[in-house]
Amino acid sequence: MITEKAPGKLYIAGEYAVLEQDCPAILVALDQYVKVSITPSKGDTGLIHSKQYSQDSIHWVRRGSKMVIDNRDNPFEYILSAISFTERYCLEQKVKMGVYDLRVNSDLDSADGKKYGLGSSAAVTVATVKAILHFYGVKASKDLIYKLSTISHYSVQGNGSAGDIAASVYGGWIAYQTFDKVWLKEQLASKSLSDVVGEAWPGLKIQTLLPPKGMELLIGWSQQPASTSRLVDKTNANKQVLKTEYMKFLEDSRKCVLKMIKGFEEGKIDLIKHQISVNRRLLQHFAAMNNIAIEIPRLTELIEIANKFGGAAKTSGAGNGDCGIVITDENTDVDRLRKEWLKNKILPLAFHIHQSELTY
Repeated sequence: MITEKAPGKLYIAGEYAVLEQDCPAILVALDQYVKVSITPSKGDTGLIHSKQYSQDSIHWVRRGSKMVIDNRDNPFEYILSAISFTERYCLEQKVKMGVYDLRVNSDLDSADGKKYGLGSSAAVTVATVKAILHFYGVKASKDLIYKLSTISHYSVQGNGSAGDIAASVYGGWIAYQTFDKVWLKEQLASKSLSDVVGEAWPGLKIQTLLPPKGMELLIGWSQQPASTSRLVDKTNANKQVLKTEYMKFLEDSRKCVLKMIKGFEEGKIDLIKHQISVNRRLLQHFAAMNNIAIEIPRLTELIEIANKFGGAAKTSGAGNGDCGIVITDENTDVDRLRKEWLKNKILPLAFHIHQSELTY
């Protein structure tokens, strides 16, 4: 049996702006995983099974009189897309196809099935791509896994930056800038998959960051799940209407995250903490501009408690629920911070940083 895993992630800074080119974000991979196991099938029928996803609910919308299923919330769509594109790549490498059973297991939800917001759709896509490449004995670099996973994920989700894919593949702390999506679409329509994944993707930047000595990451969970895809849909719809304000938000976010990256490079925790607070204010303004709730009351409470005890905190990812993150140092009273969180129904999550390594 072959088993591959992919970690979940959290955004540290640069959310929403990262959807556009030349706008960096910082992410971190965590030691909570989606694991995909693959075995040759004993007959001519294969199986795809997941304990967690068997009870997953499906969202739908009304378009006129028609009921339309939103498959972006269905993890099996990402698994099937990852299988389809990875096998297409393997076929182009003249690999003979087989029949297999694929089993998925995930740490990215709580015990009662609520999502933490760690990028489960990205992690299941990456783990599936890795497992199938391994099953067929195809040599895989991180770049290849990232590109096949991104194409697979994007074909289902239709929006996003693929920063969560990058964090899941490369591990640790990373600075990330997204690629030219129009270019990728054109390339996929006119070239083989092997050619597309072998090319340099315009705009794409993935940089490993080393956290300064004494800096720690603290994660608080609001216990309220959010939907990234629908929030991104709403903000995308407003881009043209709010063009001037939107362009200013992008430029301000870019400056903020570049200063934060400098803080990593120069080992300056105070600079990183200050820019976390700057990024929080930018996201608050962005939310007001788009009439969306990024920082819901429970997350505001999480942030204000963290700030009170010497941390620098903000929402993580799309917001509207899920997690908040805190950058701490030796001046942060972490014990009192955690106790205050618990009094306010905010759960500290004891997750650690995942450092990636290929196993084959």
